[in-house]
Amino acid sequence: MTDKKAMIAMSGGVDSSVAAFLTKEAGYSCIGATMKLFANDDIGVCREHSCCSLDDVEDARSVARSMNIPYYVFNYSERFTELVMDKFVEAYENGMTPNPCIDCNRYMKFEKLYSQAKELYCDYVVTGHYARIEFDDNCNRYILKKAIDLSKDQSYVLYSMTQDQLAHTLFPLGGMEKTKTRQIAEENGFINAKKHDSQDICFVQNGSYAEFIEQYTNKKYPEGNFVDMQGNILGKHKGIIRYTVGQRKGLGLSLKEPMYVAKIDVENNTVVLAKDAELYSTSLIANNINLISVDRINEPMHLKAKVRYRHTEQPATVTQIDEDTVSIVFDEPQRAITKGQAVVLYDGDVVIGGGTIIKV
Repeated sequence: MTDKKAMIAMSGGVDSSVAAFLTKEAGYSCIGATMKLFANDDIGVCREHSCCSLDDVEDARSVARSMNIPYYVFNYSERFTELVMDKFVEAYENGMTPNPCIDCNRYMKFEKLYSQAKELYCDYVVTGHYARIEFDDNCNRYILKKAIDLSKDQSYVLYSMTQDQLAHTLFPLGGMEKTKTRQIAEENGFINAKKHDSQDICFVQNGSYAEFIEQYTNKKYPEGNFVDMQGNILGKHKGIIRYTVGQRKGLGLSLKEPMYVAKIDVENNTVVLAKDAELYSTSLIANNINLISVDRINEPMHLKAKVRYRHTEQPATVTQIDEDTVSIVFDEPQRAITKGQAVVLYDGDVVIGGGTIIKV
């Protein structure tokens, strides 16, 4: 037993429920908490693959009740709107492709909820993320590592965690396979044992970012030209928010050969198309960086860099330009590096840090 107190971030899904169970089994005094980030009805969403619905709250409450732990719902919708949804829309309007899950972790789970946990005298925030936290005596720092189950690893979306947050966070699932998580849920009769994993951005209905943005802003985004790399007009696009670098489907063009979105030119309201071979880049600049395993990159480091969630990290040389910016040069050209996405740096299974891609 321990005299430590933990607040469990419970989304209503199987992962956070099992994280709560394992934390209580480890002897912690537990509180269950769900963050109310928005009302699904407010944004026209009603589907089982999203989180934050009324059903999710009831599932979380049911699991907390079965474990006999206190349960709270905290309304953070105003802050979520400002720091996640508004940023998401602004990025698309500026020709970038954001990852709002990173912002949600950064500003909601490990800032707002962590602050709430401290007010309730909790020692730790616990989530169902698949990642690992360890203290490294060699560098005298907390480090973030990939999950044991690499198919579920979520370290990419956690790169913004600070030393203080890492010191007061527990990831009970980081050392186990997802199949084991579901087995524990079924053995304990959790109502959500067979519930589908959340797959889409929680506040975007039907996977249509453009429809969400138009509804959210009550704006229509003007048509413009598709052009090739030489500036030749290829046809009309339906508004720049509908496109992202690397996209081929949904262009609505009849072309002689496959072409992909290579660049979104906001100033001229054009979408630049290119052949696949023209989508490859060797370098990028990222800002708003957060470093975990080191305080600063004092000299160029040869690491591996991951430029989107489903990307396999690739060898690259990383140079820190100033307090907030890094330059990354890949050993081999990478396809469709996209402004607005995160680049996360790894040394083996250790997260060195990451930042937001601002230039390719």
